Amino acid sequence: MNELEKCLAGEYYDCHDKIFLEFKRDARQLLKEYNSLAYEQKEEKGNILKRLFGKIGTNVSVGLPFICDYGRNIYIGNNVSVNMNCTFVDCNQITIGDNVLIASNVQLYTATHPVELAERLTPDWDEGTGQYFCRTYALPIKIGNGCWLGGGVIVLPGVTIGDGSVIGAGSVVTKDIPENSLAVGNPCRVIRKINDGCESG
Repeated sequence: MNELEKCLAGEYYDCHDKIFLEFKRDARQLLKEYNSLAYEQKEEKGNILKRLFGKIGTNVSVGLPFICDYGRNIYIGNNVSVNMNCTFVDCNQITIGDNVLIASNVQLYTATHPVELAERLTPDWDEGTGQYFCRTYALPIKIGNGCWLGGGVIVLPGVTIGDGSVIGAGSVVTKDIPENSLAVGNPCRVIRKINDGCESG
C-alpha cells in the first residue's frame, strides 16, 4: 500500500509524504481565498467549497474563518450550517449528513498518535529520511443526519455520532454516541434519549 492507502485504512502512515504535502498546499491556497471573502459573497464561497471538499450538498454554509487539513476528505450533505472558527482535521474522511448544525469553534480531529511513548516514536528515526519523528494514524468521523453540535465541541478520531443526536457545548466526544441522544461532558456521555417519533433525516 502507498502512504495514502495506509492513511485511509487507519494504519500508520508518513504524514510528510509528497502526496500529503500537495494536499496541504492546495487546501491552504483555497482556504486563503475562501477566508478573504466577504460574508455576502455566497456564490464565490460556494464555488471554492466545491473545489475544496470531497462532496458538498445544497444549502451549505461554512462560516469564516474555517480551517481544514486537506479538504478533499470532507463530505457534507444538504442543509448544513458550519459556524465560524471551526477546524476539521480531515486526514481521514469526515462525513456530515443532512440537516446538521455545527456551532462556532467545533473541532473534528481524525488524526492521532499512539498513547504509549515506545509506540509513538518512529523506530530507527533519522532526520535525514524526511519522515516524521513520531507515528501518526487517522480514523474517520461520521456525523449523522439531523445532528447539532454545540459551541466548542471536540470530536476525536473514529467517532460516529448517530442521527438526530445533540452534543452539548464544550463536550469532548471520545466514543460513539447512539442516535437520538442528548449527550454532554468531558468525556461526553448520554443524558437522555430525544426525538421520540421524529424523523432526523
